[in-house]
Amino acid sequence: MAQQVSAFDAQFLNFETGTNLAHIAALTILDPSGRPGGALTREDLIALLKRRLHLAPPLRRRLVEVPFGLDHPYWAEDREVDFDYHVRELALPPPGDDHKLAEQVARLHGARLDRGRPLWEIYLIHGLAGGRVAIYTKVHHAAVDGVTGAEVLAAVMDFEAEPAAVPPEAAAEPQPAPDVVEMVIRGVARVLDNPLALLRFIAEAVPRLDEVPFVAQLPGAGLVSRFVRRIGGDAEPLPELPRMAVPRTPFSGPISRHRRFAFGQLPLEEVKRIKNASGVTVNDVVMAMCATALRRWLAKRDELPRQPLVAGIPVSTRGQAANGSAANEVMLTMTSLPTDVADPRDRLMTVNRSTRLLKERLAAAPAAWLLEFSQAMPAALSALAARSAFRIASRTGSAMNLMISNVPGPQTPLYVCGARVTALYPMSVITDVSGGINITVFSYDGRLGFGIVTDRDMVPDVWDLIDYLRDSLTEYGSLVAPPAPGAAEPGEPAEPGEPAEPGEPAEPERPGKTGKTAKTGKTAKPPSTGKTRAAAARGTPVADGPRREQGAAPKPRRARKPPEPPPT
Repeated sequence: MAQQVSAFDAQFLNFETGTNLAHIAALTILDPSGRPGGALTREDLIALLKRRLHLAPPLRRRLVEVPFGLDHPYWAEDREVDFDYHVRELALPPPGDDHKLAEQVARLHGARLDRGRPLWEIYLIHGLAGGRVAIYTKVHHAAVDGVTGAEVLAAVMDFEAEPAAVPPEAAAEPQPAPDVVEMVIRGVARVLDNPLALLRFIAEAVPRLDEVPFVAQLPGAGLVSRFVRRIGGDAEPLPELPRMAVPRTPFSGPISRHRRFAFGQLPLEEVKRIKNASGVTVNDVVMAMCATALRRWLAKRDELPRQPLVAGIPVSTRGQAANGSAANEVMLTMTSLPTDVADPRDRLMTVNRSTRLLKERLAAAPAAWLLEFSQAMPAALSALAARSAFRIASRTGSAMNLMISNVPGPQTPLYVCGARVTALYPMSVITDVSGGINITVFSYDGRLGFGIVTDRDMVPDVWDLIDYLRDSLTEYGSLVAPPAPGAAEPGEPAEPGEPAEPGEPAEPERPGKTGKTAKTGKTAKPPSTGKTRAAAARGTPVADGPRREQGAAPKPRRARKPPEPPPT
């Protein structure tokens, strides 16, 4: 039988409006010069997708609604996918530079997906300067999270220019949705069970009120949480979270349907050098760079608040449930972003203290409040409740100023139909509640790819933030000692055998020009199965945390360990 949309995933469907969109995306830049004729066509891409569609189940699932909204929808599998609809092609007008590309992609990102079809679209974009091409891939967040979204990309990517052979799909009947009568009966049963679910949610959520966005900002929320935990007899007290007031900024409040987008790459090795010299993590450096860029952007407009900004941080819980579900397994936490700290070194160490506190709290008790709330809410009321909560929160005060996400990726070159991937830039969600800026970072082949999505009216000059991020990296680099003689320069691969910090994974090795590994000299082989390719292409199966997905395939021999995850 078809899988039902989880209560948590249904929230991504419920809050979506004409302006609050719930799809995530990736912009992939390709160099097709190594292909026959030096070109990549739509027909090439469709042929590849047809061969590998079974490796990416979200690409053939469509929604089936339950009558009267009594229950959450179901996923039904489409054996035949209309590739003529889902795979599209366009060309940029000259000169085809990055700004023209970003404008086109921003328009695509601001359009809703058709819920009557599988919730994805792919655009092959020609006309980029230097003979490059781009692929913009958009998938609804109800269908994928950061992990399964990487699997969708991995389905069309290879480690070598020659596409790897993929085992054919095993013969199996597609899973249809239940019939109408069965869906109604199940929906009524869930409605009857919801009072008990609501009581369970209240019992589990009240001790954690200081974690819930917006609620945590209310006076007394932390006091109530501490009191309930104390009388509940917690064996070990949870680390106390500071009360974070969300200051007003130019990107606070209801957003429009129009988007801006900017992207850029920075050397991962330089970020690691700063991390090692400062005794912090890669994610701390990234967060501090974001704080610096936002501080400069706000100060330039005389809009810099005296209080720190509040950033929403997605945290992966994938692998904890061990249920094999394809549903989203990501929770939302918050942390302060020290835009109010003038000294850059102090700013970095303030970020480090905040993220360490968040790690300690999540280690003691993972933030599952949103999942619990979703399960407790009757399905028939969840859509109305989600939209009403969004309207109220956006008018009375945002739950956060922006979202920042850091997704580790593969550190070896990838190919699509023989065209080398030169850059990967993530794109995510902005909403009335989370603010008009989303900064998502994806590490690939020794570089950090920054993708910044903003509301066009709130932040029209989004490319300034990319410039400020580059300036910030230079500033932090000047604060630490220069590399020792013989050490890798910024942007070059680190020496083999670099030790990992305690409890944190090391960076994987990058192959040399010969395609051989640095330590053994043996030629690395491409993955032989879809699972291996998916796991390796995403680097590690986490969206924003160190937990591994249950049943994930082993990493390829070329990569020792995944990149360092964000604070979870």
